[in-house]
Amino acid sequence: MERREHLRRLLSAHDPADATEAAHRQAMLDLCDAPGDPFARDHWDPGHFTASAFVLAPDAPEVLLVFHGKLHRWLQPGGHVEPGDADIVAAALREVDEETGLQDVQVVGEGLFDVDVHVIPPRGAAPAHRHFDARILLRASTREHVAGSDARAARWVPLREVNAIESDASVMRAVTRLL
Repeated sequence: MERREHLRRLLSAHDPADATEAAHRQAMLDLCDAPGDPFARDHWDPGHFTASAFVLAPDAPEVLLVFHGKLHRWLQPGGHVEPGDADIVAAALREVDEETGLQDVQVVGEGLFDVDVHVIPPRGAAPAHRHFDARILLRASTREHVAGSDARAARWVPLREVNAIESDASVMRAVTRLL
């Protein structure tokens, strides 16, 4: 199935947690109908799809977060969709592997866990644009991980302690859902 149709199906089935996430979901559905390739990094107007994952520990109520090198925040692993990614789930799994070294993970539930649209400031030749982030939920089979790619560090954080670290509101929305 084409990536765009696969994502449209996931978005249509997704149940937003609140009005903010419902607005993000609608913006993402609209982007599915946009001209050009909304998965391409250079699809600037209004932006492009990205993929990320909230990875749960195998044995405790903890989530694996990475310290993002460019944004200087603790976030879930994720990033751009690459041309070789079969779909948004494959992109999220690849990003988790690249940023944490975790490969033995299981998708929890059917479909998307969360969606978010956020502004990315201009950087180099890239203008300000939006990331339309499709997020899945995973459970790791091991606690063994290593920071890589854009991640300066990675660590397991108890769900009830995520609000005490430098993160953002969209991560807290997802953590609230997990709690």
